[in-house]
Amino acid sequence: MTKGLSLHIGLNSVDPNHYVDANGTPWEGKLIACEPDAIDMEKITKSSGCETIMLLTKDATVDNVKKKLNYAAQKLEPGDLFILSYSGHGGRVPDENDDEGDGYDETWCLYDREFVDDELNTCLRDFNDDVRILTLSDSCHSGTVVRARAVQILGIDPNKTNVSKSGKRYRYAPVEVESGTYFKNKELYDSILSDPKYKEGKPNASVILISGCQDTQYSQDGPFNGAFTGQLKKVWDNGKFQGSYRKFHRQILNRMNMDSDPNDPQTPNYYKEGKVNRAFEMSKPFTI
Repeated sequence: MTKGLSLHIGLNSVDPNHYVDANGTPWEGKLIACEPDAIDMEKITKSSGCETIMLLTKDATVDNVKKKLNYAAQKLEPGDLFILSYSGHGGRVPDENDDEGDGYDETWCLYDREFVDDELNTCLRDFNDDVRILTLSDSCHSGTVVRARAVQILGIDPNKTNVSKSGKRYRYAPVEVESGTYFKNKELYDSILSDPKYKEGKPNASVILISGCQDTQYSQDGPFNGAFTGQLKKVWDNGKFQGSYRKFHRQILNRMNMDSDPNDPQTPNYYKEGKVNRAFEMSKPFTI
């Protein structure tokens, strides 16, 4: 009998002892709706029969996330389902192992430090062959975050503020925080980024990523949910949605396109990594 396990990560702030701007000023990265996103995603996966794990803000450390990913990798067998959701800031650090076309590694801003895309990809490689993995990332620059070699980021405005034209807060670390945090903790990040075990590779599991935006875009926070998670919930409609993962993504995308400011587009991405599994793609989302 197949099993389902889900891990939900939501951070409404980060540790200002680690994250600083270029002047050394502590940065908390306050957001509003990331914890509610994680709680709502847990409700969806629990209703589908998954065993659920949740890490919120101060508990969402790199060590805790890695331990939970390892727990899932050890427990799940071929054919089982793992769902990973993340809501929080997205960031970047300089690429030190020459696996990125743009010179940057993309990150999730976990509470104690940034979790590099190479690290996430390596954790996904620990899963058994043919495990089905769904990753949902409601964060900025998240279009290919499960991939060790991300698509080159173009058109990122270093002067962009954290508040959109519609008044919503973006889920990204400003460039001065990316710089300040990296240089304050340069030895730590360089040791991670130069570690040969994080070289490019692919999982043997089948991974589907549905992200809040493209690598070139920004995901918006909101009063109750992130813009992406809010639309995902409406499409899911308490389980009434019928159709495949691609249809699920397409309907979220259509809703986002209708509601987005054309000057501030947010276009959810659909991305695959690892083994091709067409039956997985064609199944109803969250189905064990």
